[in-house]
Amino acid sequence: MKKQRLWLLFFLLILAFAGTMLLRAQEQALLRPPKGAKIALVVFEDMECPQCAHVHPLLEQAARTYRIPLVQRDFTLPYHTWSMEAALMARYFDTKSPKLGKEFRSQVFAHQTEITKDNLRPFADKFAAEHQVELPMFVDPQGKFAAQIEADKELGTRIGITHTPTVYIVSSQQPRTPFVEVTDLSKLYQMLDAARRGRLATGATPPAFVPSR
Repeated sequence: MKKQRLWLLFFLLILAFAGTMLLRAQEQALLRPPKGAKIALVVFEDMECPQCAHVHPLLEQAARTYRIPLVQRDFTLPYHTWSMEAALMARYFDTKSPKLGKEFRSQVFAHQTEITKDNLRPFADKFAAEHQVELPMFVDPQGKFAAQIEADKELGTRIGITHTPTVYIVSSQQPRTPFVEVTDLSKLYQMLDAARRGRLATGATPPAFVPSR
């Protein structure tokens, strides 16, 4: 009987370990380039964050220069009054076309200092009208977009993000170290050049994943 219990305990430990590794693999897959791309930039951002607004055009320019995707993930901060609503609207515009969603984010960042919780909706209505898109009164009645935003935030929390923006270069060419954080944007192009040469993690340490509780 004692031996059977030990085997059962061992089996349960193996299952727990396998589950943790599967979750980690799924999370790491979210920090990989989109299908068809070898390298990409991934940014966790808050649309009300002034530093995010400052960094956004730099990332857009880098993505254009290197012809790589810029993947924007939401990491809304609780003390910001309108960033969550803006993120929901961006997700709605994404459903019309990914390009439209990205353009809305860019416009919000460009006019961030003018936007308040009270005038965000008129700002979004004007954007929608200019692009001949209807913006419904309730953009997320079923909570689908909110769940997507929460998933981004949970991923960010598990990989140790504590501030916005947090920027990564991700690569499909190095399975063991598929991503590295850009902590000094003045070295962004230097790091992208290294990533092109297959040296993504040179001189840097990727963040550690913290398994979900």
